[in-house]
Amino acid sequence: MQRNQLELLTPESWSSYELIDTGGFEKLERFGSFVLSRPEPQAIWPKSLPDADWQHRSHAVFKRDKGSQEKGDWVLRSAMDEKWFIPYRSNGLDLNFKLSLSSFKHVGIFPEQAVNWPYIHQKVKQLPVEKPRVLNLFAYTGAASLAARQAGADVTHVDAVRQVISWSRENMEASGLDNIRWVVEDALKFVRREVRRGNTYNGLILDPPAYGRGPEGEKWLLEEHLSELLQACAELLDRQNYFLIINLYSLGFSALILENLMRAHFGERPNTEFGELYLTDGFAKRLPLGVFYRFSSI
Repeated sequence: MQRNQLELLTPESWSSYELIDTGGFEKLERFGSFVLSRPEPQAIWPKSLPDADWQHRSHAVFKRDKGSQEKGDWVLRSAMDEKWFIPYRSNGLDLNFKLSLSSFKHVGIFPEQAVNWPYIHQKVKQLPVEKPRVLNLFAYTGAASLAARQAGADVTHVDAVRQVISWSRENMEASGLDNIRWVVEDALKFVRREVRRGNTYNGLILDPPAYGRGPEGEKWLLEEHLSELLQACAELLDRQNYFLIINLYSLGFSALILENLMRAHFGERPNTEFGELYLTDGFAKRLPLGVFYRFSSI
């Protein structure tokens, strides 16, 4: 039996974002006018630029708290805005994203995910449905939701953190969009309820973290709960007109593990792609930033 081959996907060139250098378990990035230095556990190779260049270029450097892999504080090296916006204009999309320095090293966007936004936009446009219903789970600040909405979808955006929902709403308004349905809830609890109600969606977008907490303290562990989530999603996905994207950023999950999970719950699907997402720095080093699996009826 012919099996799909692993693919490597990276976004097209994006003027508002640049991965300048990677190495020493860090990455140096430009978001619009500001350059940030952040931890990156996969960048185990040496830096290409000397430390002095990193320090000179960086507007802010993230320093982790002792004993924590994620939480910490930003150290400002030069003046910068508390929040700023960057545009994304490509493949028919015209979006704007608010960025800000958070205590978990994130800034409000995952640039490698830009490879999925035109895909979402295109699939929504191509589906032979007047207004495709799209569900975005673990939706964070909503770039995928905006891509679907700008293509004309009826979008439901689910995230467990109320402040993140507010951030997503700002992105929607900055992009000249409206009428996204916001849901502050544990993703697994929401999906279980939708299955009981008999609801279906033409598009499913999933970006589950390795671990997390719901708004009522619900515990999410990727290795424990992902299979149940996928089984419920298989029931939610429309039988005729559909697309699905899942991204995972967890060192314990390879693209082949994800392939096995998806085939177990969704079977053989047309137009299947799976593999790794990556970004290339200014010295041609390719930084892996998660695995993906996607398929569609068209």
